[in-house]
Amino acid sequence: MIQSAHILIVDDEPNLLRTIARVLQRAGFEVTTASSGKEGLALLSQHTFDLVYMDIRMPDMNGLEVLKSIHATYPQLAVILVTGQPDLNSAVSALRHGAIDYLQKPLKPEIIIQRAKTALANLERERRRKEIQSQIESLQDELRNLESHEAVGQTATEGGSPEAGERYLRRGNLTLDLHTRRVSTANTQGTFLPPTSFDYLLVLARHAPNVVDYQTLVAEAQGYEASPREAQELVKWHIHHIRQAIERDLSHPTYVINVRGNGYRLIAD
Repeated sequence: MIQSAHILIVDDEPNLLRTIARVLQRAGFEVTTASSGKEGLALLSQHTFDLVYMDIRMPDMNGLEVLKSIHATYPQLAVILVTGQPDLNSAVSALRHGAIDYLQKPLKPEIIIQRAKTALANLERERRRKEIQSQIESLQDELRNLESHEAVGQTATEGGSPEAGERYLRRGNLTLDLHTRRVSTANTQGTFLPPTSFDYLLVLARHAPNVVDYQTLVAEAQGYEASPREAQELVKWHIHHIRQAIERDLSHPTYVINVRGNGYRLIAD
């Protein structure tokens, strides 16, 4: 991805625009340039880019305005802001609104190339992590289906049926149906969750009301070890799905509570 990356440069200074473009082209990148924020946004709507280099001070739209628009429409797009007048408040604002870096002019060619390669390498790692996570979830779904068919076959052979207590796990007004893999609350009826997210909720329910740390959640729900940082990122995605299914107000969750820096706990009473 790094060698074939397409980079958009947005700057109203023609000389600097040409210089940055030439440096990145010589490093092997495909480059497109825009001389204003509005032109940059128009190009983004027409083409796919992997990275944006953008001046923070431009006459039509300043870089922070363009950054807000980019982040709202293309939240995964990496943006590096460039300034000739460094300002701590601007730097903080830039990072808050989605910029991945904030560089001061004059820019050295090696810095331009190095920051681009670093940003693109990080994006590639994140893309690969999500791809691996998706493959793991797909394999786990397949394994569950195989185990489910085996269990059904065994029950039919024995002429029995599962006990009601084996089908449902209840915590307060929260009910998990282990056969249909639905979750119900006092306010919802039989909501489906993505398979892996259901497993995360199941782990939380079994430990409730105790706190379950990030690594334990990943280990028990997905069956593999992860570093504390990796575990925290993996858990966030599934907690989001769970909250969408059972919480009345996502901004003020009452069921799944985050214990900052530690993990999550389920409160269902």
